[in-house]
Amino acid sequence: MTPQETSQELIDFIKNSPSCFHAAKQISEMLDKENYEDLNECRDWTLRNGGKYYVIRNNSSIIAFTVGKNREDFHFQIAAAHSDSPGFKLKHIPELTGPGGMLSLNTEGYGGMIDSSWFDRPLSLAGRILKKTGTQIESCLINFEDPILVIPNVAIHFNRTINQGYEYNHQTDLLPLFSAGACKGGSLAEAIAEKSGCSVSDILSHDLFLVNKTEPCVWGIKQEFVSSPKLDDLQCAFSITKAFVSATNDKAVNIMAIFDNEEVGSVTKQGASGTFLSDTLQRIIFASGLNMQDYYRACAGSFLVSCDNTHAVHPNHPEKTDMINHAFMNKGIVIKESANQKYTSDAVSKGIFCTVCSSANVPVQFFSNRSDMAGGSTLGNLSNQQASMNAIDVGIAQLAMHSCYETCGSRDTAYLIQALTEFYNSDIQIRDRNHITIGNL
Repeated sequence: MTPQETSQELIDFIKNSPSCFHAAKQISEMLDKENYEDLNECRDWTLRNGGKYYVIRNNSSIIAFTVGKNREDFHFQIAAAHSDSPGFKLKHIPELTGPGGMLSLNTEGYGGMIDSSWFDRPLSLAGRILKKTGTQIESCLINFEDPILVIPNVAIHFNRTINQGYEYNHQTDLLPLFSAGACKGGSLAEAIAEKSGCSVSDILSHDLFLVNKTEPCVWGIKQEFVSSPKLDDLQCAFSITKAFVSATNDKAVNIMAIFDNEEVGSVTKQGASGTFLSDTLQRIIFASGLNMQDYYRACAGSFLVSCDNTHAVHPNHPEKTDMINHAFMNKGIVIKESANQKYTSDAVSKGIFCTVCSSANVPVQFFSNRSDMAGGSTLGNLSNQQASMNAIDVGIAQLAMHSCYETCGSRDTAYLIQALTEFYNSDIQIRDRNHITIGNL
């Protein structure tokens, strides 16, 4: 498969993942095709050597794992990403009546998005609803698919200074237009009920998000670029899944973890700072007939690759990045490092991951923020608060991070899949604080 074909597969994955709930569902379907067993957190787990499993929390976070058949010692090899992206979420009572009978929707910001990128684009709605079905409450995915909304800009004639800088107000400037007057109050609830195959009175609640319907594409004279919504971080989630299902490792417990809520701090039951990962690791240990001492030993010998996209050098503003420690599109995986520990990368983890990438013939770049500019954080150091282990933060270089339409290099998805496949196929033995071996299986 060529890098451009891999990029097209990524685009298809993103188009079918309009919300974090749809992303988790699509990943579970990819695992189902590979005969992974769906576990229930509310039930006992029975695991077997060589078994393949996954578990979902909140329908938006998913952890899958394989249990190696020939383990000399229990350790975990984990790659993690996140399923959510910055955007706008519908409030519980969503409809706002405006002048002339126009209807707008009442939303609030989710994460730190580039506000201006959401204007004058075709938008839709997707997420989940909770509905009554007899005596039960059922969770149901919903995706309107067609464009049904737009956030209109104010004409320059009414705001002559907009190109000199403007601070957008989420409560007034960024409300999407739903109807020019043809729809009346309650029309959105009726549309949701119709999509969900139930009556309006059966709908109890919803988690619905605006979806950018601008078509993703591979572009450029030489097909160098991919532009799409949600590259941060569905590109990494897709790459991890592709690598995970293609790898075989009888010496370790391979794990992929896709968390929700990274864009708002991860401090939820389904976030990287919650207990989902540690709960799952402990249950793997206990279901294998081991104890807490074995769990602590396993974590001490484990390795986590935290995957979240990073900033490429901007063609118009190269001064925004460090003069040496910077990354370019289509030039390989980016290792992210921060002296203030916003990222988990250190000398040990860089040595391990660079060895893996070298074995996979994947080029590596290094990124640090300018020393006079604050950077973001990601899920690696947050997950380490619950389950501590050696870890590294890596990603794919992209432009316009947190825009509703981002751009990356068309070769880099294939690079990440290649590197992570090598990672999952390797036997990384962290014997003690001074001795590490990496064996090819």
